[in-house]
Amino acid sequence: MRNFWSLAVLGFAIAGVNIFLIPDVWVFQSQPAAVAIVDRQTEAHGADVTTQLTAESENREATNKQTVSSFPSLFWDLNNLPEISYSQLLEVLARRPESNNTPGETAAQPEDIARFDEIVQYAKQQNLPDRPIGEIVQAIADNFQGLPYAEGLLDKSGEEKLLVTLSKFDCVLFVETVLALSRGVAVKDYDYQNFVNRIEEQRYLNGKLNGYCSRLHYFSEWINDNQKRQTVENITVELGGVPMNKTLNFMSQHRSSYPQMVKDEATYQCIVGVEADLAKTAVNYIPTNQIKSIYSQLKPGDIVAVATDVKGLDVTHTGFVYRNADGNLGLIHASPAGAVTVAYDLHRYISRVESAIGIVVARAKTPN
Repeated sequence: MRNFWSLAVLGFAIAGVNIFLIPDVWVFQSQPAAVAIVDRQTEAHGADVTTQLTAESENREATNKQTVSSFPSLFWDLNNLPEISYSQLLEVLARRPESNNTPGETAAQPEDIARFDEIVQYAKQQNLPDRPIGEIVQAIADNFQGLPYAEGLLDKSGEEKLLVTLSKFDCVLFVETVLALSRGVAVKDYDYQNFVNRIEEQRYLNGKLNGYCSRLHYFSEWINDNQKRQTVENITVELGGVPMNKTLNFMSQHRSSYPQMVKDEATYQCIVGVEADLAKTAVNYIPTNQIKSIYSQLKPGDIVAVATDVKGLDVTHTGFVYRNADGNLGLIHASPAGAVTVAYDLHRYISRVESAIGIVVARAKTPN
């Protein structure tokens, strides 16, 4: 009898261990949308730079979907548990980290997977794989209209985690999510885990999560790194872009606004190194007064970033070129006004963004 209970306890311990070995992919419960925020360099850190984005031509209503918490069951079939020795079990338990998760943070949920499956079915029904990658991007982005804007999602946890969400976005999360989905659709890859892998590849230096500093914080760095992997192509110069002529050092100059750097000197020095590398690459932009003149060269789904005159910063916002039903070019984006929405005219929208000086444009490349 004593042996039976010993085996039972060991079995439940192994099951518990397996819960903590689940891949580190996270989503968050829905929260109220913010109304005045900028891209990741300034959002949610109390930085002294805030971009006020116009709400002209935007639908402010958001569908705030509450997700349902779901936790793996401890009551697994003990016959199907992976083999693990007692010494291995103790080793795993000994290195189990203390939880520093914020309220509402859970492992990847069935609702997101169900949402992913809905988008896949839509893509198949609309024959999206047969269309150019830019048109795929616009069609996928359309599926998210009305979903809420949420700030600082990647910084909710003290430890850098691979966050994936299909229910709410900041501006860069929206671009990353739509792009990853579209790249999968383009090659008829409808596997959820591969979608998650694409998010990681796009978000982190050399495509691998390796702590806070590996995240591509500056959008110019995001474009450069993704261009190396043939994910996107920076077409700003081709469209007549001119040099920005500024040093990108906003993060290091506002260290106190970034808890990860305040606590860790190595992380701070790493960011300083990233900024030094960025100084070796020219950052170009298309001035606001020239945007209308390049409409004929833009395509639906082109990635647009709002260039800024804020000292030390390259861009403050991002989204996709959107071709309206009448042919006019607008911007679909996760708007700080409250939700994913379409601004009808791209030039007019940019001209009304505080501190904006123009745009940077990158084009998604068709995956191999």
